[in-house]
Amino acid sequence: MKQIRSYAEINEKIKNGRAVVLTAEEFIKLSKKEGLKSAAKKVDIVTTATFGPMCSSGIILNFGHSDPPIKMQSVWLNDVPTHAGLAAVDIYLGATEISTTKGMEYGGAHVIEDLIRRNKVTLKAVAYGTDCYPRKDIKTKFTLDSINQAIMLNPRNAYQNYSVAVNSSNRTLYTYMGVLLPNLGNATYCNASQLSPMIKDPLYRTIGVGTRIFFGGAVGYVAWEGTQHNPTNERDPNTKIPYTPSGTLCLIGDLKNMSTDFIRAALFHKYGTTLYVGVGIPIPVLDEDMARHLAVTDDKIFATIIDYSVPKRAKPKLGRVSYAELRSGYIEIEGKKVPTAPLSSYAKAREISSILKKWIESGKFPITQPLERLSLESTFKPLDVME
Repeated sequence: MKQIRSYAEINEKIKNGRAVVLTAEEFIKLSKKEGLKSAAKKVDIVTTATFGPMCSSGIILNFGHSDPPIKMQSVWLNDVPTHAGLAAVDIYLGATEISTTKGMEYGGAHVIEDLIRRNKVTLKAVAYGTDCYPRKDIKTKFTLDSINQAIMLNPRNAYQNYSVAVNSSNRTLYTYMGVLLPNLGNATYCNASQLSPMIKDPLYRTIGVGTRIFFGGAVGYVAWEGTQHNPTNERDPNTKIPYTPSGTLCLIGDLKNMSTDFIRAALFHKYGTTLYVGVGIPIPVLDEDMARHLAVTDDKIFATIIDYSVPKRAKPKLGRVSYAELRSGYIEIEGKKVPTAPLSSYAKAREISSILKKWIESGKFPITQPLERLSLESTFKPLDVME
C-alpha cells in the first residue's frame, strides 16, 4: 500500500498547527460522507480511546530514606498489602490487592485514587534490620507530593476486544465481568469497540513500544506488549479484528500528573476491587489500508459470547455478536432475548478521544513511531498444574 504521509511529515504539521486531527467517530462519519480515499488524504491523525476496568494495574512508589534508614520487608498502605523486595524503600501496589481490615470494600485501587486526590495515606512497614538499614519498623503518613517517584506501571491494559459474559446456570455469579444473572438473565461486555485503540490498529502497525499516549489524564507510553498478549487468536478475515481477547499493552506514566477524572477505583460486588483507567492513543493515517481499519464501524466488529458458569478453563462459546447489537441493549442467545450492559464507558472514551485531539492540535503532543512493533506471533500459554 502506497504511503500517503510519514511520521516526520505529520509531526511537522503538528508543530506548525496544521495537522488535521479527527476522533475515530468523526473519521467514520467523514469516510461515509466523502469516501475512504478522500478521508485518508484529508486526515493526518485519528484519536482512539477506551475507559474501563483494568485489573492488571498498579503503581511503583519510592518513599525516600528515613533516619535511621529501613530496608522495608513488608509494607502496608492504608492497611493494603504491597509488594516490597525492590531494594529498600521501593514498593509495588497492585490495584486488586484488598485491605487486611476492610476486606473487599477497600483495596489497592482505592489507595491509588486517594493518592491522586492528594489525601494522606498511612504507611506501615517492618523489616529484619541490617547494619546499613538498622530500623525494624516505621509508621507514618504521606501524600503523593511528599514522596519521590510515583510511577503507574500497568502490566496489562487496553485489551484488543473482549468476550461477552453470560451465565446459563441456575445461580447468580459474581465475576470480574460483573454480576451475571442465572438462566441467561443478562450479558455484559467491556470494550469501546469502534473507538478502541487496539480495534482500530488490529495488526499493531502504529501502536508499539514507545508509542506516546494519553494515560489517566497525563502523558504516558507503551512500555512493552502486555501480559497475556495473544495475537494469534482467530480474526475476522475482512477487518483483521480478533473475535476474542487478543493483544494487550503494558503502559507506564507519572501518577503525579494523573487525574481522578480518568483513574477511578471500583468495587465489583463479591469479587473485589479494580481500577478504571482511561487510555487514548493517536493513530496516524499513513495510507489507505490504515484508513480502512480506522473507518470500521460497530456492526463490523464482533465479540464471542462465553458461558461463565462453566468453571473449567475452556468455557463454552455460544456464538458471536456485533457491538452494534450489544450497544442496542439486547442480543439473542439460543432464541432468547437477553439484555446487555457495558462495563466500560463509551461516553468517557469519547471524551478522552476529544481531549487527545485538542492536545495534538495545540502542538504539544507529537506522535511517536514505535521503537519496536508488538508481536503478531506470540501465544498465551495456560498454567499446567503439576500434581
